Amino acid sequence: MVQFALVVIFGIPILAAIGSFAFGGRFAAGASTSGGVLTFAACLSLIGDGGEGKHLQLGPWISGDALSVVFTLVVGGLYAGAALYSVGYLAQHSGGHSKRFTRRYYLGLNIFCWAMVVAPLVNGLALIWVAIEITTVVSALLVAADGTESSAEAAWKYLLIASMGLGIALLGTIIAYAAGALASGHGLGIGFTPLFGVSRRMSPDMIRFAFVLAVLGYGTKMGLAPVHTWLPDAHSEAPTPISALLSGALLAVSFYAILRYWQLARIVVGAAFCRDVLLGFGILSLLLASLYLLSQRDIKRMFAYSSIEHMGIVAIGMSFAAPIAITGVLLQVLSHAAAKGTAFFGAGVIKEKMHTKDISKLSGGMRLLPWSGPLLMLAVLALSALPPFGIFRSEFMIVAGGLQDSKDVLAAVLIVFVTLAFLGISWSTTKVLLIPPEETEEPITNHFGMRSEGSPLSVLDRVDEDPSNRTFKNEPISERVETVGYPVAEEGTPDLPAYRARRGEISILMVVPMVVFISVLLLLGVHVPGSLAHLLSQATSELAGKVGVYHTMVGVR
Repeated sequence: MVQFALVVIFGIPILAAIGSFAFGGRFAAGASTSGGVLTFAACLSLIGDGGEGKHLQLGPWISGDALSVVFTLVVGGLYAGAALYSVGYLAQHSGGHSKRFTRRYYLGLNIFCWAMVVAPLVNGLALIWVAIEITTVVSALLVAADGTESSAEAAWKYLLIASMGLGIALLGTIIAYAAGALASGHGLGIGFTPLFGVSRRMSPDMIRFAFVLAVLGYGTKMGLAPVHTWLPDAHSEAPTPISALLSGALLAVSFYAILRYWQLARIVVGAAFCRDVLLGFGILSLLLASLYLLSQRDIKRMFAYSSIEHMGIVAIGMSFAAPIAITGVLLQVLSHAAAKGTAFFGAGVIKEKMHTKDISKLSGGMRLLPWSGPLLMLAVLALSALPPFGIFRSEFMIVAGGLQDSKDVLAAVLIVFVTLAFLGISWSTTKVLLIPPEETEEPITNHFGMRSEGSPLSVLDRVDEDPSNRTFKNEPISERVETVGYPVAEEGTPDLPAYRARRGEISILMVVPMVVFISVLLLLGVHVPGSLAHLLSQATSELAGKVGVYHTMVGVR
């Protein structure tokens, strides 16, 4: 069963990518959605074996443990959600996106998710680096998919900074293997087994240097300050499904790479050094993100800074190193993926509905979007660590771990910065969702150059009262209401104030993933299922050193 699940995880996304590129259109949408669902189902099937501490292996290059399964769940869930969301999302751009674009988009989406889902399952630090390098190239192309000047600039910025970071991580990888080769007296294979087998004879100085380089290098992809500067631009300019994957999955996979170095460095130099390094990056990330959240004007950019905040939280949680804090960190990774997926999906619906990301121009979201509006509000409450959502439970566990480990001051600092971030994100979300849109009595000009006094709503009422005035007789009523009398943006999309948009959802396919993710957040907050709890416990034991990494990798309990 384990081998079959691993074959599905490694094979299905590639098949979906090939089929999407070959046929495009509806086939690409169906293949990608099916591929995401099947991959996630395969990830779910590994929970039991991972929780029991079993060795997951398929050939010499594929190997995993409980920690691997936790992160495959994150990627698999977002893969399925983003693929389904993309079907409704791209349907809104059918006028500007050709079948060729659709083929390339789904090709990139599937390869991106494949690289992320296999990264936790490859056997060795070097192969992890290769998988994350693939995500950089593919995701940079996806960031620039819309073809605008701002998206191209964000993609180049991301590619340059992330490549520099991965170059630093590669140097750390080389030094780690060099330390292993010197300790063994001969060359080593790239797998975890030979590396961890000689870990107690490695040079502490070399491993310290390798760990710092790994945190700095992979921290660039994870969004840790001060090497986070690519993240707000890329998350803001990428297509909405890609933004959700970047935030919920890519950052988590980069964090996974750091945790593997944590396990090695903990054996060689002890936990204290590792904790201090992560603590420094974590506090700086949390501080900067909390302050930036107070002054954001772009709704997607706001959620990007929220991602930096949460990556700072998990780094601080690992620095506490208490078992309850480590479990909280792993639960935080799962919960953050669901919450941030919902948040970006909701922001994408609002952007498509109101045709702007500018928070100052957004209002009345709850009135316009009867499903997406409340779901986005729930996601924001979850990101703010309010009960009964999973992030409340995970951050409570992290704080409890800090207090248990006699780090009272750091736990208090964590609470203060999280509260500050809550104020920033809740203030902007209240404006977007709860404050009614303002109407104007200024005369407007419709597409035919005719001026009309009174409010825009009264013009719409008069247009709809007389059937002979309905210029777009063959279009749905929603399309008539959302186009008559409105200026057209450069891309050909009506630039609509909130009060002129018709109430209703854009696509049910954009709502379903949000409903599922909110349900997951509630489940994680109220009661973590027993099999998942065992998985988190086993992964915590591996990170805390209670279960030897070397023994786990070779299948010995």
